[in-house]
Amino acid sequence: MRSPARTSRCTAVPDRSPGPQAPSRAEPHGAEATRRAGPLAGVRFVEFAGIGPVPFAGMMLADLGAEGVRVESPKQWVLAGDPTRMPTNRGRASIAIDLKHPYGAATVLRLLERADVLIEGFRPGVMERLGLGPDVCLERNPRLVYGRMTGWGQQGPLAAMAGHDLTYLAVAGALGSFARAGQPPTPPLNLVADYGGGGMLLLSGVLAALVEAGRSGRGQVVDAAMVDGVALLMAMIYGLRAQGMWRDEPGTNLLDTGAPFYDVYATADGRYVAVGALEPQFFAALLDGLSLPAEDLPDQYDVAGWPRLRERLAAEFATRTRDEWAEVFAETDACVAPVLALTEAPAHPHLAARGTFATVAGVVQPAAAPRFSRTPAAQPAPASAHGADADRLLDWGFTAAELADLRSSGALAG
Repeated sequence: MRSPARTSRCTAVPDRSPGPQAPSRAEPHGAEATRRAGPLAGVRFVEFAGIGPVPFAGMMLADLGAEGVRVESPKQWVLAGDPTRMPTNRGRASIAIDLKHPYGAATVLRLLERADVLIEGFRPGVMERLGLGPDVCLERNPRLVYGRMTGWGQQGPLAAMAGHDLTYLAVAGALGSFARAGQPPTPPLNLVADYGGGGMLLLSGVLAALVEAGRSGRGQVVDAAMVDGVALLMAMIYGLRAQGMWRDEPGTNLLDTGAPFYDVYATADGRYVAVGALEPQFFAALLDGLSLPAEDLPDQYDVAGWPRLRERLAAEFATRTRDEWAEVFAETDACVAPVLALTEAPAHPHLAARGTFATVAGVVQPAAAPRFSRTPAAQPAPASAHGADADRLLDWGFTAAELADLRSSGALAG
């Protein structure tokens, strides 16, 4: 084996010849160059593999046209399942680099010379211990946007502690509102902290920093914390509370199942419909579809009459099946919708017409969103097998000899 330390542009030893200047970036070639489409075409990012919000943000960047490299551990996490069937892995190369190997950090720094964005989701201090902290990376590439995703943030009493979606929801004041009156809070799917307050917050921060870097020529660190993101998502609720329009008691408010016209009802076949008839005109359409005379019912916003109104709505919805009610309300503004299973949603006529879902490599999954009039995104590319794309380093300035050296040294797998 030829030692990596003897190559002309050594992968093992950081090459600082560009100094503090912004490095030039080679354009992707071959199939990669022709496949990229979307408003972020030409942007490159390096993602450190993890679970939850970081891969979601990486998926979004790739969906919108950015070219990404997903840096994996050589040892695949058992609970990750089959990475090729996970939509959040789609659209970027998977390269297994041993970050604890003497050549691991240097290899990543070479990648970062040609990157616009880095996203990572380790606990505070981990990247610094790996030799890949913001100071080191921004010295190598001053234009780099360094996106950090944690649960508790980079500072604060809980910064070093473990957590999950549920714990961030609890502390940020959101979880206590996911409950019916008199019942304990119900953990929602991990959509709120992991993806809304986490991945989307990271993505918006990265995109904002990219815009600013385009003006200033300088990168910066984006500190995205899920607990901050959850609190941000609660802005309207805190505003309603400040005006005396929201109570701390769950299940008593307009949007938390307190109002009978904003809730879910069982149907005759044991399935459900969702009712969101908040405005008076929509409530009138709801009563019309149910053939319930308004004069026989409490006023819509008579809170004292809500229990009786709920009882009447529940009794009426129980007389027909879910799909029968869906047909009744199909062309009305009553804001009534069938509660669909995951297997049913892609076939819904509206979602099918919009192409909301796509089948990629045999896996039904959400399509790229949002839509763009002038720079539409391409069909999402399939997710790669773990560490399958080591040769894509050739697109990032590495030579074939350097790849061979890295493989033989054990720093690069696959």
